[in-house]
Amino acid sequence: MDSRDTDWDGVRLHVVTGKGGTGKTTVAAALALALASGGRKVLLVEVEGRQGIAQIFDLPPLPYEERRIAVAPGGGDVYALSIDPEEAMLEYMEMFYGMRRAGRALTKMGIVDFATTVAPGFRDVLVTGKTTEAVRRKAKNGRRVYDAVVLDAPPTGRITRFLNVTKEVAGLARVGPIKNHAELVSGVVKSPETAVHFVTLLEEMPVQETLDGIAELRSAGLPAGGIFINMVRESLLPQAALDSAVKGRFDVGELTLGLKAAGLADGSDAQAVASALVEEVVEHARRTELEKRKRATLATAELPGYELPLLADGVDLAGLYELAESVRTQGAA
Repeated sequence: MDSRDTDWDGVRLHVVTGKGGTGKTTVAAALALALASGGRKVLLVEVEGRQGIAQIFDLPPLPYEERRIAVAPGGGDVYALSIDPEEAMLEYMEMFYGMRRAGRALTKMGIVDFATTVAPGFRDVLVTGKTTEAVRRKAKNGRRVYDAVVLDAPPTGRITRFLNVTKEVAGLARVGPIKNHAELVSGVVKSPETAVHFVTLLEEMPVQETLDGIAELRSAGLPAGGIFINMVRESLLPQAALDSAVKGRFDVGELTLGLKAAGLADGSDAQAVASALVEEVVEHARRTELEKRKRATLATAELPGYELPLLADGVDLAGLYELAESVRTQGAA
């Protein structure tokens, strides 16, 4: 899959989705750091209540407020917001009805849970509404408060429904503030200011779910962005050796002699070690071949592709900055 420079200058809202286990929160955080590089101000938003941002930046749980959590390379700032649907509901009622005190009483009665059970799309309107408000917000000088907003969104299987807010609230309100609010949100989400990025692994199920998600997104008229292939393993052997291993032409006898000559093993031990190594090489070659096919499959989506390495020591804060640099150098930010 080709990686190519992409001009995201016009994009203000970067939505990041992916199948569970692909590392979408990690990629969203790395993308936010990369976008903030060079002195920009970026807001990283999460909506699932898992406090994933706090965990990845090694911070205490985030409150429902925007606060700076990291300094990007070159002096930029990353702010974070963990959206609480109940607090978003209070803001919503204050904004459109002037009923914040009444709204707080209603939340104590569980009205948010009741409302979102009756109309599941309403919760999505609340959280996407808060996110798009941050995208549109301007300072007193008329400039946008944030240069970009990165949304750590729900998984791929739910992303189109999550973003397609006007359709989701159609049965809830045909006129009035809710409908108008949904249309305002949709105006941002479906505009050239938004790009929906997919995070995947080079495995069967994540790749297929990514392609299905892209197709569903496009059919709904929502803007697909790029594909981030996460946890990519570097091949340890030359292509010729991999080709030989896949075809079963890797010579155990030759490897046994090589081990003996190098003084790494002798006698029957050398043959046993050589056989074990061959099994590892064959497995590595088969996985590499599978990953090559999955790259080709992803390329059929005709979206920009970016590859992030598998970090041997896991994703700590230093690793996150390493991933951000990879995102930036590949032209994704």
